[in-house]
Amino acid sequence: MRFLNDVVPPYDLTYSDVFLAPGFADVASRMAVDLRTPDGVGTTIPVVVANMTAIAGRRMAETVARRGGIAVLPQDVDMEAIADMTAAVKAADLVADTAIVLTPADTINTAMDLIHKRAHGAVVVVDDDRRPVGIFTEADGAGVDRFTPLRDVMSPDAIVLDADLSPELMFETLAERRVHLAPVVDGHGRLHGLITDLGAVRATLYAPAVDGRNQLLVAAAVGVSGNVAAKVQRLTEIGVDVIVIDTAHGHQQKMVDALKAARSVTSDHAVVAGNVVTAAGVNDLIDAGADIVKVGVGPGAMCTTRMMTGVGRPQFSAVLECATAARARGRHVWADGGVRHPRDVALALAAGASSVMIGSWLAGTYESAADTHRDTDGRLYKENYGMASKRAVVNRSQADGAFERMRKEMFEEGISESRMYLDQATPSVEDILDRIVSGVRSACTYAGATSIDEFHDRAAVGVQTMSGYAEGRAIDTSW
Repeated sequence: MRFLNDVVPPYDLTYSDVFLAPGFADVASRMAVDLRTPDGVGTTIPVVVANMTAIAGRRMAETVARRGGIAVLPQDVDMEAIADMTAAVKAADLVADTAIVLTPADTINTAMDLIHKRAHGAVVVVDDDRRPVGIFTEADGAGVDRFTPLRDVMSPDAIVLDADLSPELMFETLAERRVHLAPVVDGHGRLHGLITDLGAVRATLYAPAVDGRNQLLVAAAVGVSGNVAAKVQRLTEIGVDVIVIDTAHGHQQKMVDALKAARSVTSDHAVVAGNVVTAAGVNDLIDAGADIVKVGVGPGAMCTTRMMTGVGRPQFSAVLECATAARARGRHVWADGGVRHPRDVALALAAGASSVMIGSWLAGTYESAADTHRDTDGRLYKENYGMASKRAVVNRSQADGAFERMRKEMFEEGISESRMYLDQATPSVEDILDRIVSGVRSACTYAGATSIDEFHDRAAVGVQTMSGYAEGRAIDTSW
């Protein structure tokens, strides 16, 4: 990456402070761009879901990995729950989504409690042999008593698709029958999953992120306290592919000790550590055993660290310096935080990141781990909170005594409650991934790049005023 006119500003920059200038390009189309990440993790798009308790769970991990990214399961979750979530992700199909399954005797009320946990908006009704006998959608329950059995309101003549069909044939069958979704069954007619017309198209545009056994990738985080070696050992036994050692201030002795402990029990897992914002922090963590370093202090939407402490660094400059240091050592960085738009992902990659971690942007989606609520106007929302907030500290310290819990609760650097409304235009994490991938692919073509590394090499970045940033924003109302 270079700055326009080779003028390096003497001050630090956020993503909003900079822009990408187009260069000569001979890239035939967006689809000629290969977004496989250069860090060796195995992801095919540069998106990592941050290890936030309200966001990264089983549904999120499965869905994002199916589209080529990876989710980091949070360190606050019980280890056995991590084991269950990892097993579910590993068992998930690479094409069909996991269905919400009920029986004919179950009620509309039960179905409505579950239906917003998946973006496809349907419940598959099965018999005792797990063969599909009907489909229930929210529209089927409109105006009907909530305790009505599904057998009385489901659509019983739903088509089923064979799991061996290609995504193209699945799409063509759905289009021919004029339906947008169908259960997918195995060779014995038992439910295998569910496919939508859009899901079938996405299966041809994305390559899933998989391990050596062709199972979806999953990452999990541990903190720097306690028996780190034992926790990492357990995660490797569970089947987690990437270990993330996470703490707000990563450039400290406890992180160095934690990295060494992790490396004492695994040499063949990618180990990510952070967070830092300087080249010195990157080098010290690499020396201690990190393959990838997380970069970012204070840019997250739920984080109040900068306002509470004054500590942090504008994210674009932090990523640029840290990525330069990591690449000089043959290692990589993940840009963690500060992403609000697809342009920010592109700018982080231009600065040298191999992937970009996203948290709160994904909180208001069907797949996030938090429960779905309705406000008084009937709008769907989910509650999000920062991982250094009082709420997170309370959850994390349940095993402590009352006095120790109260002491810890006095130190908070995050928002404890925020309503994240589901955007009806993009209510699924897959909708957001579509926007990100489309934006990054286009950014690469503007730079004449066909890979993430080429994009970093060719990117030309300029500095702009806030008026310049505002000029680039679309206007959706008449003036």
